[in-house]
Amino acid sequence: MLFADIPGLSAVKEQLIRSAQSGRVSHAQLFLGKEGGGHLALALAYATYLNCKQPGPTDSCGQCESCLKYKKLIHPDLHFSFPFIRSEKEKEHTVADTYLKPWRELWAQTCFFTPNEWMLRLSAENKQGNITVNECQNIIRKLSLSAFEAAFKVLIIWQPELLGTTGNVLLKIVEEPPPKTLFLFVAEDEERILSTIRSRLLLVKVPRISTPDLTAWLVENQSLPEEQAHSLALVSEGNIAQANRLLKEEVDLNEQLFTDWMRKCFLKENARDLSQWVEIVAGLGREKQKNLLNYSLHMLRECLMYRYGTPEHVNLIGSELEFVKKFSPFIDHKKLNVMARSIEQSIFYIERNVNSKLIFHTLSFDIERQLKGGTPQA
Repeated sequence: MLFADIPGLSAVKEQLIRSAQSGRVSHAQLFLGKEGGGHLALALAYATYLNCKQPGPTDSCGQCESCLKYKKLIHPDLHFSFPFIRSEKEKEHTVADTYLKPWRELWAQTCFFTPNEWMLRLSAENKQGNITVNECQNIIRKLSLSAFEAAFKVLIIWQPELLGTTGNVLLKIVEEPPPKTLFLFVAEDEERILSTIRSRLLLVKVPRISTPDLTAWLVENQSLPEEQAHSLALVSEGNIAQANRLLKEEVDLNEQLFTDWMRKCFLKENARDLSQWVEIVAGLGREKQKNLLNYSLHMLRECLMYRYGTPEHVNLIGSELEFVKKFSPFIDHKKLNVMARSIEQSIFYIERNVNSKLIFHTLSFDIERQLKGGTPQA
C-alpha cells in the first residue's frame, strides 16, 4: 500500500512522512477517521513507508522486497488484529490469524471496506464480532518474538472499540513494547475505546476525503465520466466504501435493464411490455438514463469483440459474460454501427431535455429493426 493509492489527505500524509524521516515515530498511534475513509489504508501505507528499503521523499518505492510483501499482506513482521466470530468447534483457539485468508481476499478487492462488509465476508452479518482475551494473549506472544527482517514490527488493530475491558490485557505491552515495535490502532469512534488504552496513544486525525479528491479517484480507478464521478462523490461525502456500493448498485441495475431491453427488442414482445420498460427508464432521471445508454454501448461493443475472435479481450465475468456469449452471434459491424449512432443521438437528445419516453421508444424501434429475425449475418 502506497500513499499514492489513497485519494487526497495530503496534510496527514505529509505529517506521517515527516515523522518517519525525522525518526520521531511514536510506538502507539491512533488513526481516527470515518467509515469508508482512508484511515486503515493510511496506517498500512505508513507502516509500508517505515519498512521500505528505498523510501522516497513522498512515498515508498513500491518495488523492494518489503514493499511487495506489504502489498500482499504477507510480510512476517506485519500483524493484524480485528473483530471476528469465534469458531463453535474451537472457541478457545480462534484468533484473528485464523481469518487471515478472507482478510487478505477482501483487502485485495478494496482497502476501503466497512465493518459490515467484513462481517459479510465472514458470513456473520447477524452477529457481533469481537476482539477476545485469547486474541490479546496471542498478540502478546507474537510481539514478544524478535523481528524477522524489518526495521519495525507492526501490529495494526482495526476497530479497537470492540476490545472492551479485554483491552486491559494489552496495557503493559502497549506502554512498554519490545524494541522497534509499533502499534497502529485504527478506529472510528474514539469514545468507545477503553480510556486506559486511549490515553497511551498518539492521535492521528484523518479527515473526510474531499469531493474533488474522491471525484478524481473515481475517474482514475473506476473509469467513470467526471460528471458521474462528481455526483457519486457528493452523495458519498468522502466515504469510498459508500461510493463503491452505490456504483455497484447502479451497474447491477444497468445490467438488468440492458439485458431485459435487448430481449424485448430481439423477441419482438408486445408493445405493452416494451412500454412498461420505457416507463421504468423514463423515471430514472437524465444522468442514470445516460449511464444506461453508455453501458449499453459498452456491452454491444463487447459482443462484437467476442464474436470476431477476441474473447480473451472481453473484460467481463459472471452474468455479463454469459449474456455476451449468447447475444454476440446477433451483433455484426453493420448492426453495431447503426445502433451505436442511434444510442449516441439519444444521449444527445437527453442532454437537451427532449421527452425521455419518446427517445427510448424511438431508440427501441431502431434496435428492434436491426435485430429483426434474430438471424446472424455473416
